[in-house]
Amino acid sequence: MNNGMSLQTFFNPKSVAIVGASRQKGKVGYEILANLVAGGYAGKIYPINPKAEEIDGLKVYPDLASIGETPDLVIVIVPAQYVAGVLEECSKVRVKSVIIITAGFKEVGPEGKKLEEEIIQIARRSGIRFIGPNCLGLISPSHKLNASFGGDLPVPGGIAYISQSGALLAAILDTANANGIGFSSLVSIGNKADVDELDLIETFGAQRETKVIAGYLENIKDGNAFVREAELISQKKPILLMKSGSTAAGAKAASSHTGSLAGGDVAYESAFRRAGVIRCESIKEQFDFAQAFANQPLPKGPKVAVITNAGGPGIMAADAIEQKGLTFAKLTDETKKKLAEKLPAAANVHNPVDVLGDALADRYEYAIDVTLDDPNVDAAVVLLTPQAMTQSKETAEALVRISKKKGKPVLACFLGAAKVQPGIEVLRKGGVPQYDSPESAVATLYVMSEYVRWKARPKRVVRLFSVNRRKVESIVERHLRQGLLDIGEAEAKDIIEAYGFATPRGSIATTADQAASIAQQLGYPVVLKIWSPDILHKSDVGGVKVGLKSEQEVKDAFDLMMYRIPKKKPDAKILGVLVQEMVRTSGKEVILGMHRDPQFGPLMMFGMGGVLVEVLKDVSFYLAPLTAEEAKQMLVNTKTYQILQGVRGQEGVDIETIAEGLQRVSQLVTEFPEIKEMDINPYVVGRPGTTAIAVDARISLEKK
Repeated sequence: MNNGMSLQTFFNPKSVAIVGASRQKGKVGYEILANLVAGGYAGKIYPINPKAEEIDGLKVYPDLASIGETPDLVIVIVPAQYVAGVLEECSKVRVKSVIIITAGFKEVGPEGKKLEEEIIQIARRSGIRFIGPNCLGLISPSHKLNASFGGDLPVPGGIAYISQSGALLAAILDTANANGIGFSSLVSIGNKADVDELDLIETFGAQRETKVIAGYLENIKDGNAFVREAELISQKKPILLMKSGSTAAGAKAASSHTGSLAGGDVAYESAFRRAGVIRCESIKEQFDFAQAFANQPLPKGPKVAVITNAGGPGIMAADAIEQKGLTFAKLTDETKKKLAEKLPAAANVHNPVDVLGDALADRYEYAIDVTLDDPNVDAAVVLLTPQAMTQSKETAEALVRISKKKGKPVLACFLGAAKVQPGIEVLRKGGVPQYDSPESAVATLYVMSEYVRWKARPKRVVRLFSVNRRKVESIVERHLRQGLLDIGEAEAKDIIEAYGFATPRGSIATTADQAASIAQQLGYPVVLKIWSPDILHKSDVGGVKVGLKSEQEVKDAFDLMMYRIPKKKPDAKILGVLVQEMVRTSGKEVILGMHRDPQFGPLMMFGMGGVLVEVLKDVSFYLAPLTAEEAKQMLVNTKTYQILQGVRGQEGVDIETIAEGLQRVSQLVTEFPEIKEMDINPYVVGRPGTTAIAVDARISLEKK
């Protein structure tokens, strides 16, 4: 819920009241108060407890009204059943910012959910914004505000962190303090009954002290709003998220290929891709990336140089650069000449630059300085292994000096433990990220390079095709009016024809003679398909017969279907049999599909068609509406793409037609939110210049 009110008071309050402050060590109400004091918070602190007069030398107040002024921030730590009363009290004294630490709300069941709804209503009525309930609290290091029951106050830095899990935030805080990682803010959002991830991302996006936004989320409240706003903020600052709790439970009820393949996590991947959000798989990876984004400039390109005192780690870094798709920088002749002037004869002046195992800090400094000046170098990884003569601290000091004046990202990998620890401490304090392996450093540069590429992408322009919306409206409205949520093949084809797809000619037959007559008009061979809204996978029940070449074959196939299928599917409503011309083409079969995600809306799918789609599962997903570039990228992201291009002498197919088909489906499902799922499968596409045919289509609806 974003009501437009600024959240800055949460992070820099002039006064804090703690309702439920305790005299007993180990109680949450005591630890939060102690953390506020220990952190050096300079504002006024008002402990609230009707049963105490003072706690650790601080005057205690019986209630908020007795303070005599309005605190900027109120922290609530009373039992769940009393929280509503505290909020009413906040309303009376005009408090606008509240953190509800208390658990026992919707996370515990229906009764807790009722309590949570009650506090939401009070807050909305009173213009109060609150974080929680069921949260760890909030930390703002630059303002020495530790309004949490987590660990010690971390050092100030450029990372803002949001966590839906209080326990995880506590672990992150402990890890950060052990490694000297700095933060601008840390927030535990708990049940996020009011302030949610989007509110905070928008707030951190506007904060000067925040350079990168990171977080752990289990779900997202408003998918569409998240994608829209996160995309705007990602243009200014990188957003690094861990996302857990995804399941494919929703796919169990899916009837289409697309629905069954679109597991719970697929939509998040697609949403993050659209919004420029960087998905992280672990806390380590997240901090690997965050430290680089917070402390180093972005690379201007993908060309990476490596400086090392050992050949093995240099080769590991080179392998990682190639595997990640980055470019191994080719040093200019001038750079190689300068390096050769002062490096030993045995040193390697090509990339990776090997300064040899006996390199002292001055040799490292010279090599790094010269290499970073090369116009072909966009970024550098500096590797160091501890030899007997290695100066880890002095080398780190040199690296920090150079990194601050070059305007290019420099990442370090000092390998070892005790011998390199003095150097690692210098790197941390100097803002040069340190990694435990060459691969981790290179992975970080790759993510930074991809982020730069995403920022430079062309403006999204969605093409709108000329279509017959009225025809589709008529079919959809009639089905919903009659309570029919599955649209049969014949009318599904009418819908996609209205959006520019070519389909095989055909008609519905209710008798064998009628089927034979239709076949005669179409010309042999023909295909017969059972027509029933209750049978989605026709071939599974013997409901598809292909290559029928005579009147008798058509009649026999019709009679056999009408005899066998009612026995296999006794509850299915059989409306007849579709007699259809047989598509004769040397093209490839692909699938174009859509599954409407409950949070992010229409999720487009592309893959190899026919029955292979569920066997190979070589599919890609993108959120609709699609641009031409995104539609093309959907193809490129599959192994199928190589086949479509043509391999081993086989002729390629019309790639542009497939991409256009995806855009047409995207337009259809965007304009008709009633469409829950759909597949065009197979979509037979031939060489450029031929007409693609939508052989089969399936559409299901949902009531809005």
